[in-house]
Amino acid sequence: MSVRSGGVAPRNANLAATPARAIPPPVSELIPAAELPAFQTQLLGWFAEAKRDLDWRRTRDAYRVWISEIMLQQTRVAAVLPYYQRFLARFPTLDALARARLDAVLRSWAGLGYYSRARNLHRAAKEIVARHAGEFPRRIEEALALPGIGHYTAAAVLSIAYGEPHAVLDGNVARVLARLGAIRGDLRRPKRWRELAAAANALLPAQAASAAGPPSSPGDWNQAMMELGATLCTPRGPQCAVCPVSRWCRAHALGIALRLPAPRPKPKPVRLALSAAVLLDPRGRTLLLRQKGQHSSLFSSLWHFPAIQSARPAPEKLSRYLQSAFGITAALEPLPPARHTVTFRRILLAPFLVRVAKLPAVTSPTHGFPPPTLHAPASRARALQAPRAPRSGDVRTPPLAKIERLPISSATKKIAAAALAALNALPRRRQRASLSF
Repeated sequence: MSVRSGGVAPRNANLAATPARAIPPPVSELIPAAELPAFQTQLLGWFAEAKRDLDWRRTRDAYRVWISEIMLQQTRVAAVLPYYQRFLARFPTLDALARARLDAVLRSWAGLGYYSRARNLHRAAKEIVARHAGEFPRRIEEALALPGIGHYTAAAVLSIAYGEPHAVLDGNVARVLARLGAIRGDLRRPKRWRELAAAANALLPAQAASAAGPPSSPGDWNQAMMELGATLCTPRGPQCAVCPVSRWCRAHALGIALRLPAPRPKPKPVRLALSAAVLLDPRGRTLLLRQKGQHSSLFSSLWHFPAIQSARPAPEKLSRYLQSAFGITAALEPLPPARHTVTFRRILLAPFLVRVAKLPAVTSPTHGFPPPTLHAPASRARALQAPRAPRSGDVRTPPLAKIERLPISSATKKIAAAALAALNALPRRRQRASLSF
């Protein structure tokens, strides 16, 4: 009877009848040793038949595997695919990435989010060229020493590219393991995570013969475990009826797969507003900043419009900031607002068009004006402060219509889109007005 049809019975009647409060086996012994070869063969056979055809699965090149693994961190596969292709077209080799300017790397990453990943990629590429002759290191200790490389990424790259026997442990794999062993509680507690890592290594075959072909490498096994978690053993809708290893799954036998693992508490959403000034001179140029500040992370520390953070849209405070930092006194024309989310922050983008005869020239460091006096807790008062005025090296004046030539965040793109839409609508409004006379 086909496993994919869901017709395989539990491996023994005792497991199926186990009461919900039964003590699960030790985490490191999720699958009995005598049954481990059958478990491995079943999963690898399913993976060979059902795996998704993804670009990074067509290569064992360590550089390309590394790029894919970094991009896939906290990012959906569908979102990564076009970025992966474009990034490798722009930086086809590790050496090309190491020699590139950081701004070029960030520009290629723009829109994918979590920009520290791109910065660490660039730093790590330089270190690999300088210390490892341009080849991603094969020893896990050396891989872990690279910027942005943790245990999961090191194990994934070394197992997939080089066949090294290191088991991966990410959210997908942890969920599979938790259900196999009916493991309750917070999986991310350090002690429990170490136990799960040991369990993942205990399941890892040095070489396992799949039902569909030749012996499979540790990289194939790791990808099979991740694929199972990503496609069938999903958080909210586990498809136990077609799971290739459901007969070994204690949570399935107990009828609690949907309840495991226990959800982690999410941080309470923080709501705030960013009031941003889109300066525009008669030549269509605007002003962008890149500076360290209390809200720079909201723009991913990339180029952005002058802005202040507050509890709600604050055009008066934005006007004072423009006057203090740039000597600008001009009317603020409100533009349509937009919604934006950064992790747990729910942000209202409140852009304003500011027409100027000439963009300010920032030639030396200046001091930001004192923060406004507010009757609020200290933590809120800090969040409502205006940023410091920029230094000359932190300023660019590109054409508004071409700011995407610089690395900018999604929030900045939304602000620019609102300004360009308003400007493009002006000729149409004027034309309609002339026709009405």
